[in-house]
Amino acid sequence: MSDIQGRADDRFQPVVDALSASLDSGDDLGASLSITVEGETVVDVWGGWADEARTKPWQEDTIVNVWSTTKTMTALTGLVLADRGEIDVDAPVSTYWPEFAQNGKEGVLVRHLLSHCSGVSGLEAPATVEDLYDQAGAAARFAAQAPWWEPGTASGYHALNYGHLIGEVVQRVSGRSLGTYFAEEIAGPLGADFFIGLPASEDSRVTPVVPPPPLPFDLSVLDPDSPMVKTFTGPPADASSANTEAWRRAEIGGANGHGNARSVARIQAVVANGGVVDGVKLLSPETIDRIFDVQADGVDLVLGVPLRFGIGYGLSQPDTLPYLPDRRLCFWGGWGGSMIIVDTEHRTTLAYMMNRMWEGIVGCPRSAKLITEFYGIVGR
Repeated sequence: MSDIQGRADDRFQPVVDALSASLDSGDDLGASLSITVEGETVVDVWGGWADEARTKPWQEDTIVNVWSTTKTMTALTGLVLADRGEIDVDAPVSTYWPEFAQNGKEGVLVRHLLSHCSGVSGLEAPATVEDLYDQAGAAARFAAQAPWWEPGTASGYHALNYGHLIGEVVQRVSGRSLGTYFAEEIAGPLGADFFIGLPASEDSRVTPVVPPPPLPFDLSVLDPDSPMVKTFTGPPADASSANTEAWRRAEIGGANGHGNARSVARIQAVVANGGVVDGVKLLSPETIDRIFDVQADGVDLVLGVPLRFGIGYGLSQPDTLPYLPDRRLCFWGGWGGSMIIVDTEHRTTLAYMMNRMWEGIVGCPRSAKLITEFYGIVGR
């Protein structure tokens, strides 16, 4: 068995054993796993390697680019501002960002941004990843664009620009960038090791991601005007970008958060635990309830599979993710397989972060196995 470090309550040993088996098989290179119950950490383990050459063990403080798991941090930031009365999720985006009302977007609401329903799921071509490193420039382009479908009528996954849209609202309302507001108002008070925009001082702790196989669809045979093609070419995603300094320094609130399972589980335990962790209150129960207001329930126009979105998070969808029970839980994951489950009924979180990316966009067989073992213990 792999040398798993850290601690775990005996009750959850089967989940730890599943991670160990994944490391033994080579499906995982290096990874971390954390579970909280009632806001308390009951599993905090890590193992494997922080480099493909297998010369550097994954350490207690190793962090990794978690891709779209970052979206749960961005969503939480928006919800904290809503809870404090600084944002109304039912208000037009243009209330806070007047320029966004251009080209037929005057009816787009803040909750449409949070639930991938805005119609603005990428940059109009031509676009490069480097365009996303400039928040102000990208925001101006998004404000000028027409929506690619009627806002509010369906979800279309905001793959790389989720944080640019919400981040611009955060900037206009608070006077602080998304990454700064998140650091000062969420990660800092919780003592959580997670960053949206990584300081150079933390580079030595980062494990590079190992890119996955190509995405499981051929864009060249699809309608070039479809939201799917326009999103995945606006700009095209290249996993190796995550290993560059420019990517790390940018604030890409949809995709470039850096952390580990411990930090992800602790932060999202705020949602699972009624809005409070260790005396730090960030949300009211009423704001948490808003997460479960279904905004979209159908085939996502970008990912092409059935998904349910509440305000800020994905909700259970048995047709697409059968290993998630149909209960009051919210979740999301990152390209390559990272995953965070927030179960408000059990008041638990489960986070899995890793460096070897798997094919697919949301979840993977490795995270599915961990979640299955978890619900075999706590009950579905």
